[in-house]
Amino acid sequence: MNVRQWWRDLAMGARFAFTGGREGWVRMLLTGVGVGLGVALLLLTTAVPNALAVRHEREEARLDYTYGRTTQPRADDTFVIADTDTTFRQSEVRGRLVEPEGPRAPLPPGVGRYPGVGEMVVSPALKSLLASDGGKLLRKRLPYRIVGTIGEPGLVGSHELAYYAGAQGLAARIDHSQVNRLDHYGDPAPSTERADPVLVLLTLVVFVVLLMPVAVFIAAAARFGGERRDRRLAALRLVGSDSRMTRRTAAGEALAGSLLGLVLGAVFFLAGRQAAGSVEILDISVFPSYLNPSPLLVVLVAVAVPAATVAVTLLALRGVVIEPLGVVRAARPARRRLWWRLLLPVAGLAMLAPMLGQGRDQGNFNQYLVSGGVILLLVGVTALLPWAVETVVARLGSGSVAWQLAVRRLQLSSGTAARMVNGIAVAVAGAIALQMLFSGVDSVYTTQSANDVSRAQMQVSVPSGIPLAAAARKFARTPGVRRAEGLAGGELGDSGKDPRSSGELTVGDCRALREVAALPSCRDGDVFVLEGGQHDTPQLARSGRTLYFDPSYSGDRGAEIAWTVPRSMKRARSVEDPTNVRRSGFLMTPGALPAGAARTLYQYVYLSLDESVPEAKEYARNTAAEISPMADAAAWASTEQSKRFTSIRTGLLVGAACVLALIGASLLVSQLEQLRERRKLLSALVAFGTRRRTLGLSVLWQTAVPIALGLLLATTVGLTLGAVLLRMTSTPVRVDWASVLSMAGAGAAVVLAVTLLSMPPLFRLMRPDGLRTE
Repeated sequence: MNVRQWWRDLAMGARFAFTGGREGWVRMLLTGVGVGLGVALLLLTTAVPNALAVRHEREEARLDYTYGRTTQPRADDTFVIADTDTTFRQSEVRGRLVEPEGPRAPLPPGVGRYPGVGEMVVSPALKSLLASDGGKLLRKRLPYRIVGTIGEPGLVGSHELAYYAGAQGLAARIDHSQVNRLDHYGDPAPSTERADPVLVLLTLVVFVVLLMPVAVFIAAAARFGGERRDRRLAALRLVGSDSRMTRRTAAGEALAGSLLGLVLGAVFFLAGRQAAGSVEILDISVFPSYLNPSPLLVVLVAVAVPAATVAVTLLALRGVVIEPLGVVRAARPARRRLWWRLLLPVAGLAMLAPMLGQGRDQGNFNQYLVSGGVILLLVGVTALLPWAVETVVARLGSGSVAWQLAVRRLQLSSGTAARMVNGIAVAVAGAIALQMLFSGVDSVYTTQSANDVSRAQMQVSVPSGIPLAAAARKFARTPGVRRAEGLAGGELGDSGKDPRSSGELTVGDCRALREVAALPSCRDGDVFVLEGGQHDTPQLARSGRTLYFDPSYSGDRGAEIAWTVPRSMKRARSVEDPTNVRRSGFLMTPGALPAGAARTLYQYVYLSLDESVPEAKEYARNTAAEISPMADAAAWASTEQSKRFTSIRTGLLVGAACVLALIGASLLVSQLEQLRERRKLLSALVAFGTRRRTLGLSVLWQTAVPIALGLLLATTVGLTLGAVLLRMTSTPVRVDWASVLSMAGAGAAVVLAVTLLSMPPLFRLMRPDGLRTE
């Protein structure tokens, strides 16, 4: 057999696909759309690593470190920048106040010129928000005139909220924390931190789990319209072709459909890529230009998809005898064998076994063994499901007319029924395993907040130089604020320079000090020494001793304000403050502070909110912005979670939603194709008096039985894979049944939605005129 003959037969099949009349066109269109959807999702998935890399590069390029012990000397290429990030409802707003100090001061990425005082340049998303009715509260917080927009190079996503506002006099506020002088943007020392092996494992498994259902779907799409195609191939046998030539012709027809699918997939990908820039899912957004898949991966998809389509077609035809007078399908097929189907999941478990108990402390997981093991386990679902459907439906008994019609159809074509739900089963199995893994390691990446959220729900840092008592009173008058307590903190040393011993200092009015200590009595001008704190320093509390506010250390000059410990100092017992810390050192009321000492303190206002007031947090943030643009209002939460862990989980949810939508579309196409092939049968049943309700129920049963078996098998494999992954990370095996049931329920919901959407076409096909033929 030479290559030329192969090529001629494949070309003949392709011509049949394009010139085979309406039937050929419909089948090729079904295959093309099915393969195209799969190709589009493959391309979008392969573009994700590049999108993440570009987001990281953009973030690195615009970094502006405001914290550090040293400050650049002023020059014509320096600028002063202040971090004024805020939160609006659930969205983060990246904010910066900037003041260039010379003509050569570098511009932030994406910004054409520095805004003047009272002006700002904003991201397109922030500009739209401020112009909408929903942005009224935020407009009060950003009282600057918009003079431009930030370009794409300065943003990490199309929906990012960000601004740069012009300011003056920032140099006087440099505090090495929120305000600093810089001469460049970008990270001077990129992180070389070792990746967490468990997070790498999570990322790897997420990609495998999301791509496997796509591969299964493409394989199923290659077999759309198979029965009609085989009947057409019988005509080729009648005019003299042998069985091998017939199979090659069928492969050519499938190849044409897959090539059309590649073209449609590219169109779908470009449309999806463009649409990706206009949506935000779980606070993640990208620009269309980010979604550029690697050329090597594009070539791999372009070669692998047609090759897989041809291979699937040839494999499917092995069990079909195409003769000149028809297709032999009615003969009882050989029973499917179980032993080789079990080898796949067993081999997968064997590949994962060497990494059991490895945890996060024993180096990285072998990515090839992980990928291979997970793939084999998930492929095992597609191999076991046809056997399970065949075995179960062969034993189903009598029932209603709808049940009997459904069971008989399943007994005649159990393989087709299994193929329809294979993608759902694989997706659910992978999702269950990942949910188990996420739930198991969640506690490692989630920490309980130390803050007492029953006493305060927000903490506002107030810049020094602003009267703390006045700020607290302003917060107390804010809608939604029940109580506002202002406390300031600082350091007292036993010498002005490089003290050998130092202690804490807390300043506030009597009411605020009672938040941190049990006071015997209190009035303005009192000083207390705390007992029972975490770091008591009794040697500093001797009457008559001179201590120094804000002492200097090498490389960092402080105010060095002298203060003498008074003889009238009282003792107080330390209690847990709103951050659940027992403070130590000294307590002072404002009247006891020496001149100039207030400017050396860091100041906080703790807010107790009335959660019944809508937008209470936004009112508090607006008040903070009125007090000072650099007042940082932070909402407290009972738990805090690793950002990278959260982003991986977000990626799983977004990817799973896309995969389930794709599989739902594939199921709908497959269901419509099945109904179209059975049009004459349905019309005959209606003509003989079968009720439409009965036929509708039969279609529902035909879908429900395989999906029930598929979800049961998927749950078993998913729980097994999840348990193995948990053992690999040295995490106790625990089944999160709520997640398991939710994943299975999502799969069942997709199938139910597809069945309901197929009902209108089904009823249109149930017409006696469907018996007409030419």
